[in-house]
Amino acid sequence: MKPVTFSSLLALVKYKVSLAVTFTAITGYLVYTGVFDILIVPLALGVFILACGSSALNEVQERKYDSKMERTRHRPVASGKMPPVTGLLISVSFIFIGILILFISFGPVPALLGLFNIGWYNLLYTNLKKITPYAVVPGSLVGAVPVLIGWTAAGGFMFSSTIVFIAFFLFIWQIPHFWLLMLKYGDEYENAGFPTINQSISSESLKKIIFIWVMATSAFSITIPLFIRNISLSFFLLIFALNLLFVLLFARLSFGQAAGMNLKKSFISINVYMILFMILLILHHLSLS
Repeated sequence: MKPVTFSSLLALVKYKVSLAVTFTAITGYLVYTGVFDILIVPLALGVFILACGSSALNEVQERKYDSKMERTRHRPVASGKMPPVTGLLISVSFIFIGILILFISFGPVPALLGLFNIGWYNLLYTNLKKITPYAVVPGSLVGAVPVLIGWTAAGGFMFSSTIVFIAFFLFIWQIPHFWLLMLKYGDEYENAGFPTINQSISSESLKKIIFIWVMATSAFSITIPLFIRNISLSFFLLIFALNLLFVLLFARLSFGQAAGMNLKKSFISINVYMILFMILLILHHLSLS
């Protein structure tokens, strides 16, 4: 068996994606508690390790597809640098350890939510996207679950209006996030054998659809006073300003001069927008404690 290098391990577990997942889980925790405490450590550790395991399992599952795409062909399993069985052992080990940490530290609900997300992502979505380009819609639920893990780990009720609002925001945000990748890498996905929305919709039409989703995400986020307690006028105006700036920037990048050259900037902007929105939510709840 080939030795596993640190760099190949980082690539296998998609550590940047796993860190983003961990960030949303921490957001859920802090929104409920309003304080930083020591339990954030096992939460972050458990969610990060679990997300790493799920990402590693996905790379094993999609190795044949990844090997056909320029963007992914250098991944360790797809490139042959790591045997699939090694990737599988690492993924199963990480998933087990992540679930164990969540269960021991916070009980069955966060752990079961973690298992649910593994099943939804690695069993349902990973297979569904080989069949339909619209798999991203149910697949976006994967991005909403980690914030629920953080919320329930803190002791919150899973169907509280506050956390449902945040989870739904993350759900609808993910759809334009993914379709931007389709605009940039659609040909690669098609050549690898994935059905893409580009096959039935022109790039210009897809841009318009993405912008409609962006507008919907923005419009939903400014309904925040209906779901989050003690929202001050100044905080609401800050949220409103963030959304206005984001929509104007995204419109300029998508439809302005040389818009086709700005897909990367559009992708970055939608991610920065989500991070800033989450940070504002955290700061608001920390200020209430």
